[in-house]
Amino acid sequence: MEINKRNSNSIFWLLQFLGWGFLNSLSFFTLKNSSSEFMMYNFVGGIFIGISSTSLLRYYLKRNISFEDFGVSDIIKIIIAGLIASLLYGLLNVGLGYLYHTFGTSVSEEELKILKAYNKVWLLIISSLFMIFAWVVCYLVIKLLLKLNRDRIERLELNANLKQAQLNTLKGQINPHFMFNSLNNIRGLMLEDIEKSREMLTKLSEILRYSLTKNNTNAISVEEELDMVDNYIDLSKIQFEDRLEFNKDIGKETLSLQIPPMIVQLLIENAVKHGISNLKNGGRIVLSLKQEGQQLIIEVRNSGKLQINKNSTQLGLKNIRQRLKLLYAERASFQINEVDGEVVANIKIPLV
Repeated sequence: MEINKRNSNSIFWLLQFLGWGFLNSLSFFTLKNSSSEFMMYNFVGGIFIGISSTSLLRYYLKRNISFEDFGVSDIIKIIIAGLIASLLYGLLNVGLGYLYHTFGTSVSEEELKILKAYNKVWLLIISSLFMIFAWVVCYLVIKLLLKLNRDRIERLELNANLKQAQLNTLKGQINPHFMFNSLNNIRGLMLEDIEKSREMLTKLSEILRYSLTKNNTNAISVEEELDMVDNYIDLSKIQFEDRLEFNKDIGKETLSLQIPPMIVQLLIENAVKHGISNLKNGGRIVLSLKQEGQQLIIEVRNSGKLQINKNSTQLGLKNIRQRLKLLYAERASFQINEVDGEVVANIKIPLV
């Protein structure tokens, strides 16, 4: 079961009180010959010191330590923060001991020996370091277990959602209007050019086969995806003829890179369906792919304006966003904007 942020905080404070309460309750056995007032002061003061120093330490760790990409710098931060928390823990112990010795009731000889033990610097250092770094180890172990649990749940959600995403992908990929239009256009083409109509039927069958067979894979090569894009453009040109201009700017280094299937295809289909088809004189689509560092940049530009029909389900765009989120979480991005009379769709996919 996933633990949300609110429950996580409640569990933390519960464990804080139970943990420090248990540790300081041991003093009732070690100080059994002391007065009840001294034991209670030691018990309450110990809980206060422990919770105060470690809560401040947790506040720092939550804001400065990344458990997603844990590295050497994080270890150094933890050590430094632990040393500072240990110093605070020791100083608070000395301070509370001083307050009791100064303002408390008469101190017995045994209690005085305990209070004087805080004057032994080396003993105070060892005690503080042991308590704080034992707490740090427990805290990190719990954080690790929570992260493993969260990752496990995300994997389960990914497997479950991928099935739904695959269904949505099919709905977005096998566009019935595109199929019917292509078949009608090919039928009309048969009266003019039998050989070309056969070629177009082959391309249509390849697109359908690609759509059906690639849904069980999460990645294919850019080169394979571009072959299907070319088939789609060739079929679309039967309908639009000279009204559709298609240009590509593909970096050679990108051809062997792996991307989710149909990602580029859906962008091109969206550009044709919502861009070119709405322009009386047609327009241009420009596809560019390039690698920048550890990212693949996919950009599709098309003539027209970014106007979304009220009756449109935007299934293709939702499909892209959902699949990118499922496969890459927050490491991938997808944006679509209108820039200088063109609609620009941009996808960034991490390569590592």
